[in-house]
Amino acid sequence: MNNDLNKRETVLEIRNLVRYYGDLLAVDNLTLQVRKGEVFGFLGPNGAGKTTSIRMMCGLLRPTSGEVLINGERISNAVSRSHRPRVGICPQEIILWNKLTCYEQLVFMGRMYDIPGKTARDRADLLLDQIGLREKRNKLASTLSGGMKRRLNVIMAIIHEPEIVVFDEPEAGLDPQSRVMVRDFIQQTSAERTVIFTTHNMDEAERISDRVAIIDRGKLLQLDTPGHLKKSIGEGDILELEIQVTKGKSADLVANKLYKDGFSLMMAGDKWIIKGMDLVPKIPMIYKILNKEGIQVSSMNMRENTLEDVFIHLTGRRLRQ
Repeated sequence: MNNDLNKRETVLEIRNLVRYYGDLLAVDNLTLQVRKGEVFGFLGPNGAGKTTSIRMMCGLLRPTSGEVLINGERISNAVSRSHRPRVGICPQEIILWNKLTCYEQLVFMGRMYDIPGKTARDRADLLLDQIGLREKRNKLASTLSGGMKRRLNVIMAIIHEPEIVVFDEPEAGLDPQSRVMVRDFIQQTSAERTVIFTTHNMDEAERISDRVAIIDRGKLLQLDTPGHLKKSIGEGDILELEIQVTKGKSADLVANKLYKDGFSLMMAGDKWIIKGMDLVPKIPMIYKILNKEGIQVSSMNMRENTLEDVFIHLTGRRLRQ
Protein backbone atom coordinates (compact mmCIF):
# COMPACT_ATOMS: atom_id res chain seq x y z
CA MET A 1 0.00 0.00 0.00
CA ASN A 2 1.28 3.49 -0.83
CA ASN A 3 2.57 5.22 2.26
CA ASP A 4 0.60 8.39 1.49
CA LEU A 5 -2.65 6.64 0.61
CA ASN A 6 -4.30 7.62 3.89
CA LYS A 7 -3.73 11.26 3.01
CA ARG A 8 -5.32 11.03 -0.44
CA GLU A 9 -8.69 12.49 -1.26
CA THR A 10 -11.81 10.36 -1.53
CA VAL A 11 -12.81 9.75 -5.14
CA LEU A 12 -15.80 7.48 -4.50
CA GLU A 13 -18.04 7.42 -1.44
CA ILE A 14 -20.89 5.02 -0.67
CA ARG A 15 -23.36 5.94 2.04
CA ASN A 16 -25.77 3.44 3.56
CA LEU A 17 -26.46 1.57 0.31
CA VAL A 18 -29.34 -0.89 0.48
CA ARG A 19 -30.69 -3.01 -2.36
CA TYR A 20 -33.61 -5.41 -2.30
CA TYR A 21 -34.68 -7.82 -5.04
CA GLY A 22 -38.23 -8.47 -3.94
CA ASP A 23 -37.88 -9.78 -0.40
CA LEU A 24 -34.20 -10.63 -0.84
CA LEU A 25 -31.79 -8.20 0.79
CA ALA A 26 -28.78 -8.21 -1.57
CA VAL A 27 -26.85 -5.27 -0.12
CA ASP A 28 -27.28 -4.33 3.52
CA ASN A 29 -26.41 -0.76 4.56
CA LEU A 30 -23.02 -0.62 2.79
CA THR A 31 -20.86 2.39 3.64
CA LEU A 32 -17.25 2.91 2.53
CA GLN A 33 -14.84 5.28 0.81
CA VAL A 34 -12.40 4.64 -2.02
CA ARG A 35 -9.36 6.87 -2.26
CA LYS A 36 -7.75 8.35 -5.31
CA GLY A 37 -5.13 6.08 -6.87
CA GLU A 38 -5.78 2.96 -4.80
CA VAL A 39 -6.56 -0.60 -5.82
CA PHE A 40 -9.68 -1.48 -3.87
CA GLY A 41 -10.82 -5.10 -3.73
CA PHE A 42 -14.22 -6.55 -2.88
CA LEU A 43 -13.67 -10.02 -1.48
CA GLY A 44 -16.49 -12.46 -0.85
CA PRO A 45 -18.10 -15.71 -2.01
CA ASN A 46 -20.45 -15.98 -4.97
CA GLY A 47 -23.74 -14.32 -4.12
CA ALA A 48 -22.23 -12.05 -1.45
CA GLY A 49 -23.53 -8.88 -3.09
CA LYS A 50 -20.33 -7.79 -4.84
CA THR A 51 -21.74 -7.34 -8.34
CA THR A 52 -24.89 -5.60 -7.08
CA SER A 53 -22.71 -3.18 -5.10
CA ILE A 54 -20.52 -2.50 -8.12
CA ARG A 55 -23.51 -1.84 -10.37
CA MET A 56 -24.87 0.70 -7.91
CA MET A 57 -21.47 2.37 -7.63
CA CYS A 58 -21.35 2.79 -11.40
CA GLY A 59 -24.87 4.13 -11.64
CA LEU A 60 -26.12 1.07 -13.52
CA LEU A 61 -28.55 0.05 -10.79
CA ARG A 62 -30.77 2.16 -8.59
CA PRO A 63 -30.31 1.48 -4.86
CA THR A 64 -33.37 0.87 -2.72
CA SER A 65 -31.89 3.51 -0.42
CA GLY A 66 -28.57 5.22 0.18
CA GLU A 67 -26.37 7.22 -2.15
CA VAL A 68 -23.16 7.15 -4.19
CA LEU A 69 -20.88 10.16 -4.61
CA ILE A 70 -18.11 10.58 -7.17
CA ASN A 71 -15.71 13.40 -6.31
CA GLY A 72 -18.26 14.62 -3.80
CA GLU A 73 -21.14 14.79 -6.28
CA ARG A 74 -24.15 12.54 -5.85
CA ILE A 75 -25.00 10.32 -8.83
CA SER A 76 -28.43 8.98 -9.70
CA ASN A 77 -29.37 5.59 -11.11
CA ALA A 78 -27.86 6.66 -14.41
CA VAL A 79 -24.40 8.24 -14.38
CA SER A 80 -24.66 11.82 -15.62
CA ARG A 81 -22.94 12.87 -18.82
CA SER A 82 -20.32 14.75 -16.81
CA HIS A 83 -19.49 11.64 -14.75
CA ARG A 84 -19.74 9.05 -17.54
CA PRO A 85 -16.21 9.59 -18.95
CA ARG A 86 -14.77 9.32 -15.44
CA VAL A 87 -15.86 5.70 -14.92
CA GLY A 88 -15.00 2.56 -16.89
CA ILE A 89 -16.47 -0.86 -16.19
CA CYS A 90 -15.50 -4.36 -17.20
CA PRO A 91 -18.55 -6.51 -16.38
CA GLN A 92 -18.43 -10.09 -15.21
CA GLU A 93 -20.25 -11.15 -18.38
CA ILE A 94 -18.13 -10.82 -21.54
CA ILE A 95 -19.78 -8.25 -23.81
CA LEU A 96 -18.45 -7.97 -27.37
CA TRP A 97 -19.73 -7.34 -30.86
CA ASN A 98 -19.00 -10.57 -32.72
CA LYS A 99 -18.95 -8.91 -36.16
CA LEU A 100 -16.27 -6.39 -35.19
CA THR A 101 -12.54 -7.03 -35.03
CA CYS A 102 -10.60 -6.49 -31.80
CA TYR A 103 -9.32 -3.19 -33.12
CA GLU A 104 -12.79 -2.08 -34.22
CA GLN A 105 -14.26 -2.95 -30.82
CA LEU A 106 -11.88 -0.56 -29.10
CA VAL A 107 -12.22 2.27 -31.61
CA PHE A 108 -16.01 1.98 -31.52
CA MET A 109 -16.01 2.05 -27.72
CA GLY A 110 -13.75 5.08 -27.73
CA ARG A 111 -16.04 6.91 -30.15
CA MET A 112 -18.99 6.15 -27.85
CA TYR A 113 -17.16 8.18 -25.23
CA ASP A 114 -16.58 11.02 -27.72
CA ILE A 115 -12.87 10.24 -28.06
CA PRO A 116 -11.49 11.77 -31.33
CA GLY A 117 -10.98 9.18 -34.06
CA LYS A 118 -7.18 9.33 -34.28
CA THR A 119 -6.84 9.27 -30.48
CA ALA A 120 -9.13 6.23 -30.26
CA ARG A 121 -7.17 4.41 -32.97
CA ASP A 122 -3.81 5.14 -31.34
CA ARG A 123 -5.07 4.01 -27.93
CA ALA A 124 -6.56 0.85 -29.43
CA ASP A 125 -3.21 -0.25 -30.86
CA LEU A 126 -1.39 0.56 -27.62
CA LEU A 127 -3.86 -1.36 -25.46
CA LEU A 128 -3.90 -4.40 -27.74
CA ASP A 129 -0.12 -4.53 -27.45
CA GLN A 130 -0.18 -4.17 -23.65
CA ILE A 131 -2.68 -7.01 -23.16
CA GLY A 132 -0.97 -9.38 -25.63
CA LEU A 133 -3.57 -9.18 -28.41
CA ARG A 134 -1.65 -7.33 -31.15
CA GLU A 135 -1.61 -10.43 -33.37
CA LYS A 136 -5.42 -10.61 -33.04
CA ARG A 137 -5.88 -6.95 -34.00
CA ASN A 138 -7.86 -7.68 -37.17
CA LYS A 139 -9.57 -10.89 -36.03
CA LEU A 140 -13.30 -10.98 -35.34
CA ALA A 141 -14.23 -11.20 -31.66
CA SER A 142 -16.19 -14.38 -32.40
CA THR A 143 -12.94 -16.16 -33.30
CA LEU A 144 -11.20 -15.45 -29.99
CA SER A 145 -10.74 -17.90 -27.14
CA GLY A 146 -12.53 -17.24 -23.87
CA GLY A 147 -9.37 -15.88 -22.25
CA MET A 148 -8.71 -13.53 -25.16
CA LYS A 149 -12.29 -12.24 -25.04
CA ARG A 150 -11.87 -11.50 -21.35
CA ARG A 151 -8.63 -9.64 -22.00
CA LEU A 152 -10.30 -7.61 -24.74
CA ASN A 153 -13.16 -6.72 -22.40
CA VAL A 154 -10.62 -5.53 -19.81
CA ILE A 155 -8.99 -2.99 -22.14
CA MET A 156 -12.35 -1.84 -23.53
CA ALA A 157 -13.08 -0.56 -20.03
CA ILE A 158 -10.21 1.94 -20.15
CA ILE A 159 -10.12 3.05 -23.82
CA HIS A 160 -11.53 6.43 -22.73
CA GLU A 161 -8.93 6.74 -19.93
CA PRO A 162 -11.39 6.92 -17.03
CA GLU A 163 -10.56 8.27 -13.62
CA ILE A 164 -12.09 5.19 -11.97
CA VAL A 165 -12.14 1.72 -13.54
CA VAL A 166 -14.21 -1.14 -12.17
CA PHE A 167 -13.42 -4.80 -12.90
CA ASP A 168 -16.07 -7.35 -11.90
CA GLU A 169 -14.41 -10.77 -11.46
CA PRO A 170 -11.71 -9.92 -14.05
CA GLU A 171 -9.95 -13.29 -13.77
CA ALA A 172 -13.09 -15.43 -13.99
CA GLY A 173 -12.64 -18.40 -16.33
CA LEU A 174 -9.11 -17.46 -17.36
CA ASP A 175 -6.30 -19.86 -18.12
CA PRO A 176 -3.13 -19.34 -16.03
CA GLN A 177 -1.33 -17.32 -18.73
CA SER A 178 -4.26 -14.95 -19.26
CA ARG A 179 -4.75 -14.66 -15.50
CA VAL A 180 -1.20 -13.41 -15.03
CA MET A 181 -1.52 -10.98 -17.97
CA VAL A 182 -4.78 -9.51 -16.65
CA ARG A 183 -3.40 -9.23 -13.12
CA ASP A 184 -0.25 -7.46 -14.38
CA PHE A 185 -2.33 -5.16 -16.55
CA ILE A 186 -4.57 -4.17 -13.64
CA GLN A 187 -1.50 -3.35 -11.56
CA GLN A 188 -0.11 -1.23 -14.41
CA THR A 189 -3.47 0.50 -14.78
CA SER A 190 -3.51 1.39 -11.10
CA ALA A 191 -0.50 3.66 -11.58
CA GLU A 192 -2.74 6.08 -13.50
CA ARG A 193 -6.22 5.67 -11.99
CA THR A 194 -8.31 4.31 -9.15
CA VAL A 195 -9.10 0.61 -9.57
CA ILE A 196 -12.02 -1.22 -7.96
CA PHE A 197 -12.45 -4.93 -8.52
CA THR A 198 -14.56 -7.77 -7.19
CA THR A 199 -13.34 -11.28 -6.62
CA HIS A 200 -13.86 -14.43 -4.60
CA ASN A 201 -10.20 -15.34 -5.18
CA MET A 202 -8.26 -14.55 -2.03
CA ASP A 203 -4.87 -14.84 -3.80
CA GLU A 204 -5.92 -12.30 -6.40
CA ALA A 205 -7.12 -9.89 -3.73
CA GLU A 206 -3.97 -10.26 -1.65
CA ARG A 207 -1.61 -9.80 -4.59
CA ILE A 208 -2.94 -6.55 -6.02
CA SER A 209 -5.11 -4.76 -3.43
CA ASP A 210 -4.14 -1.75 -1.35
CA ARG A 211 -7.26 -2.35 0.72
CA VAL A 212 -9.84 -5.13 0.79
CA ALA A 213 -13.49 -5.01 1.80
CA ILE A 214 -14.75 -8.42 2.89
CA ILE A 215 -18.48 -8.74 2.35
CA ASP A 216 -20.93 -11.58 2.84
CA ARG A 217 -24.71 -11.73 2.53
CA GLY A 218 -24.67 -8.08 1.52
CA LYS A 219 -22.93 -6.81 4.67
CA LEU A 220 -19.51 -5.27 5.05
CA LEU A 221 -17.65 -7.47 7.53
CA GLN A 222 -14.20 -5.89 7.52
CA LEU A 223 -12.23 -3.28 5.58
CA ASP A 224 -8.46 -2.83 5.79
CA THR A 225 -5.19 -3.64 4.07
CA PRO A 226 -4.52 -7.34 3.37
CA GLY A 227 -1.70 -7.28 5.90
CA HIS A 228 -3.80 -5.78 8.67
CA LEU A 229 -6.71 -8.08 7.90
CA LYS A 230 -4.48 -11.13 8.26
CA LYS A 231 -3.27 -9.80 11.58
CA SER A 232 -6.81 -9.10 12.74
CA ILE A 233 -7.22 -12.66 13.99
CA GLY A 234 -3.79 -12.70 15.61
CA GLU A 235 -0.29 -12.80 14.22
CA GLY A 236 1.37 -16.14 13.74
CA ASP A 237 1.71 -19.33 11.76
CA ILE A 238 -0.91 -21.99 11.27
CA LEU A 239 -0.33 -25.71 11.82
CA GLU A 240 -3.04 -27.89 10.28
CA LEU A 241 -3.22 -31.44 11.65
CA GLU A 242 -5.16 -34.59 11.00
CA ILE A 243 -5.21 -36.46 14.28
CA GLN A 244 -6.20 -39.72 15.90
CA VAL A 245 -7.39 -39.56 19.51
CA THR A 246 -6.71 -42.52 21.77
CA LYS A 247 -9.93 -43.63 23.43
CA GLY A 248 -10.58 -42.02 26.78
CA LYS A 249 -8.24 -39.08 26.31
CA SER A 250 -9.53 -35.50 26.53
CA ALA A 251 -9.01 -33.09 23.65
CA ASP A 252 -10.02 -30.25 25.99
CA LEU A 253 -7.07 -31.09 28.24
CA VAL A 254 -4.72 -30.74 25.26
CA ALA A 255 -6.34 -27.44 24.28
CA ASN A 256 -5.76 -26.07 27.80
CA LYS A 257 -2.11 -27.11 27.78
CA LEU A 258 -1.52 -25.53 24.36
CA TYR A 259 -3.27 -22.36 25.46
CA LYS A 260 -0.95 -22.06 28.49
CA ASP A 261 2.02 -22.25 26.10
CA GLY A 262 0.66 -19.41 23.97
CA PHE A 263 -1.14 -21.36 21.24
CA SER A 264 -4.75 -21.39 20.15
CA LEU A 265 -6.51 -24.58 19.03
CA MET A 266 -9.58 -25.03 16.84
CA MET A 267 -11.03 -28.53 16.50
CA ALA A 268 -13.39 -29.92 13.86
CA GLY A 269 -13.47 -33.70 14.23
CA ASP A 270 -10.09 -35.06 13.21
CA LYS A 271 -9.05 -31.69 11.72
CA TRP A 272 -7.17 -29.53 14.22
CA ILE A 273 -5.69 -26.09 13.63
CA ILE A 274 -3.03 -24.78 15.98
CA LYS A 275 -2.07 -21.12 15.71
CA GLY A 276 0.76 -19.21 17.34
CA MET A 277 3.84 -17.08 16.90
CA ASP A 278 7.01 -18.67 15.48
CA LEU A 279 5.55 -22.17 15.41
CA VAL A 280 8.26 -24.00 13.47
CA PRO A 281 10.83 -24.39 16.29
CA LYS A 282 8.01 -25.26 18.70
CA ILE A 283 6.60 -28.18 16.70
CA PRO A 284 8.57 -30.80 18.73
CA MET A 285 7.10 -29.41 21.97
CA ILE A 286 3.58 -29.48 20.46
CA TYR A 287 4.06 -33.09 19.38
CA LYS A 288 5.24 -33.96 22.88
CA ILE A 289 2.05 -32.50 24.38
CA LEU A 290 -0.12 -34.37 21.88
CA ASN A 291 1.66 -37.69 22.33
CA LYS A 292 1.52 -37.46 26.11
CA GLU A 293 -2.28 -37.25 25.90
CA GLY A 294 -2.54 -40.14 23.47
CA ILE A 295 -3.17 -38.05 20.36
CA GLN A 296 -1.39 -39.27 17.23
CA VAL A 297 -0.82 -37.05 14.18
CA SER A 298 -1.68 -38.59 10.80
CA SER A 299 -0.60 -35.61 8.68
CA MET A 300 0.64 -32.07 9.14
CA ASN A 301 0.65 -28.90 7.04
CA MET A 302 2.35 -25.64 7.98
CA ARG A 303 1.33 -22.31 6.46
CA GLU A 304 1.03 -18.58 7.06
CA ASN A 305 -2.19 -16.80 7.86
CA THR A 306 -4.34 -15.96 4.78
CA LEU A 307 -7.32 -13.79 3.90
CA GLU A 308 -9.39 -16.96 3.82
CA ASP A 309 -8.56 -17.50 7.48
CA VAL A 310 -9.89 -14.00 8.14
CA PHE A 311 -13.07 -14.82 6.24
CA ILE A 312 -13.59 -18.07 8.13
CA HIS A 313 -13.03 -16.23 11.39
CA LEU A 314 -15.65 -13.62 10.43
CA THR A 315 -18.30 -15.92 8.93
CA GLY A 316 -17.57 -19.43 10.21
CA ARG A 317 -17.43 -20.82 6.67
CA ARG A 318 -14.96 -21.15 3.84
CA LEU A 319 -14.58 -18.37 1.30
CA ARG A 320 -15.71 -20.36 -1.74
CA GLN A 321 -18.84 -21.88 -0.20
